[in-house]
Amino acid sequence: MDVDMIFKIAAIGIIVAVLNQLLVRSGREEQALLTTLAGLIVALMMIIGQIDNLFDTIKSVFGL
Repeated sequence: MDVDMIFKIAAIGIIVAVLNQLLVRSGREEQALLTTLAGLIVALMMIIGQIDNLFDTIKSVFGL
C-alpha cells in the first residue's frame, strides 16, 4: 500500500470529522450522519482496489 493512499484516507477522515462537527453544532444531525456515511463509503471504495490486489497476490503465492 502506498503512503499516498494512507494520506488520502486520513485527509478524507479529517474533512468528514470537521464537517460532522459543524453540522452537529448547527443542529443538522441527520445531514451530519449522511456526511459521515458518505465519507466512509468513499474511503471503502478507495480500499477495494487494494484488497483485490492483496487477494491476487495471495492466490499467486499459494498457486490457487
